[in-house]
Amino acid sequence: MKKNLGSADRLVRLLLGIVLGFLYFTNTLTGTLGIVALIIGIVLVLTSFVSFCPLYAMLGIRSNKNNAVKS
Repeated sequence: MKKNLGSADRLVRLLLGIVLGFLYFTNTLTGTLGIVALIIGIVLVLTSFVSFCPLYAMLGIRSNKNNAVKS
């Protein structure tokens, strides 16, 4: 599993995941929308910690300049 997330991408994912979790736990987002937001937040935090996004891998996207494909 090659890392495909750069540091800026990881930071944005981490912050967005924390915000979504905060909105859920403060009951700002409730019901189905709250649960979906919490799940997305957890996925964002996990992908930021492991520096790998499966969706990016499927689409061939890399924000990590160290592992960029050189032509």
